[in-house]
Amino acid sequence: MASQTPGTPQAPDGSGGGGSVRVDSWIWAVRLVKTRAAGAAACKGGHVKVNGTSVKPAHALRVGDEVRVRRPGDRERLVEVKRLIRKRVGAPVAAEAYVDNSPPPPPREVIAPVGIRDRGAGRPTKRDRRELERLRATFGQGPGAESGSADD
Repeated sequence: MASQTPGTPQAPDGSGGGGSVRVDSWIWAVRLVKTRAAGAAACKGGHVKVNGTSVKPAHALRVGDEVRVRRPGDRERLVEVKRLIRKRVGAPVAAEAYVDNSPPPPPREVIAPVGIRDRGAGRPTKRDRRELERLRATFGQGPGAESGSADD
């Protein structure tokens, strides 16, 4: 077989024979972020750490590295690199490229939605607002919850 250029992938799943991959490209390829641009932005913002250090998007990732990705509104993901992937692949193949060591997500609390108004109902009256505050205080939400009493 003829030798391939370093940038050419050697397998159909996009895993190359090289020893390293850009971290922004890898977290996108294994579906930890939605787009590669989002991966680069996460790196620039300090939300991606490799072996405990914040890294730039072009940081070379190797097998065995520990990658920590923190996304806004989501739990922190802690993964260990098992295989290097350069191109985005299907979810089952992507899951084989890392070992997920993330802590389990916190249990979801069952809370009934309180005070949801119909669309187009207009601005609540003073009476409506006070009733909503009483409801929220009852369920431990909102401004009346801290003091334990509601306006009368």
